[in-house]
Amino acid sequence: MSRRIGMGFDWQGSMDRETSLKRAQIADEVGIDSLWVAEAWGQDAFTTLVQLAERTSNVQVATGIVNIYSRTPAALAQHFATIDELSEGRVIVGLGNSGPQVIEHFHGVPFQPAFKRMRETVEIMKILFSGERLNYDGDLFKLQRGFTLRFDTYRKQLPIYLATLNPKSVKMTAEISDGWLPIMIPMDRLKEEIDQVNDWVRDAGKDPADFTIRAPGGVTVANSPEDQARARAGQAGTLAFYCARMGEFYYRQLSRQGYEDEANAARLAWKDGGGGAAAQSIPGEMLEQFGFVGTTEECVERLEQEADAGALLHSVNVMEPDPNEFAKILEALKG
Repeated sequence: MSRRIGMGFDWQGSMDRETSLKRAQIADEVGIDSLWVAEAWGQDAFTTLVQLAERTSNVQVATGIVNIYSRTPAALAQHFATIDELSEGRVIVGLGNSGPQVIEHFHGVPFQPAFKRMRETVEIMKILFSGERLNYDGDLFKLQRGFTLRFDTYRKQLPIYLATLNPKSVKMTAEISDGWLPIMIPMDRLKEEIDQVNDWVRDAGKDPADFTIRAPGGVTVANSPEDQARARAGQAGTLAFYCARMGEFYYRQLSRQGYEDEANAARLAWKDGGGGAAAQSIPGEMLEQFGFVGTTEECVERLEQEADAGALLHSVNVMEPDPNEFAKILEALKG
C-alpha cells in the first residue's frame, strides 16, 4: 500500500512561484496526497491555495496552518468553502492558534482564551459548511440571526485538521476534528504520543483509521553532501527560532518532550550571540529526533519508522531541481 505523502508548497526561498507551481503539478501527477501552504506574517495562504487548485486535478490542497484569530470563524468558513468549490472537493482545513507574539503583536488581537476559541471556531465552521442556519450561543461568539452561506457548499463536511500542543488541546482535537498536525515530538516518543491520541479518538466514538495524524518534523531528501548540510543548517535555525523567539508554547512543548536543557541553551545562545549562535547550539541528535535529512533511500526508511509509530500522513521536502529526478524521488517516497 502506498504512503500518503504531504508536501509543503514553498516558494519564498530560492525558487520562484512559477517553478514551485510546476513542482506542484508534478506532485499531482505522481499522486501524492496533499499540498500544504503555511501562513505566518508573509503572503496569505488562500491566494496560493486558489492557484494550486487551478493548476492541479487530484491532489488535496491544505493550509498548514492558518490561525483562528486574524479571521472570524465565518470568514474562515467562506474562504475554505469557496476554494473547496473551486477545487471540486479537494480542500483540507488546517487550523492552529499560532501564539501571542504573532496574534497580539502582528494582528493586534488578544490571544486568550485560545482553547475556547478553537472549539467554538470549529463548531461554527461546521454549521456553515453544513448549510444549516447559524444560530450559535457560545462563550465567545453569540450569533443569533440565522445566517447561511449564500451558495451551496460543494461538501457539507470538510476535513478539519488541528495543530495543537498541550494534552488538553490535543484531546479536544481528537474529539472535534478529523486530524492532528503535531509539532516537536521526537521520533523516539512518537508512537507513545500517537497511541494516546488514538485512545482519545476511540473515546470520542471514532475509528483511528479515519483520523489522520501527520508525522511531525518530516523528511528532507538531499542526495548531495552540500544539500544535506544546507538542510540541516536550516532545520537547526528553525528549531532555535522556535525555542528562543516564539514565546512559551513551543518552549514548553520541548520541555515536555525531555529537551528543556537544549531549549534553555538555545535561548541563552540567542541572547548572547543571535540566531546563528542559537542554531549552532542545537545538538545533532536533537535535530535527527525532530526531523530527518538524508538520501532518498534513508528518507524512505524514516517514513517506514513514522508509519510503524502510527502516522498516516508524512511530510516531505525534496531538494532536487531537475523535474524528472524530482518526480522519481516522489514516486520512491510514496512507495
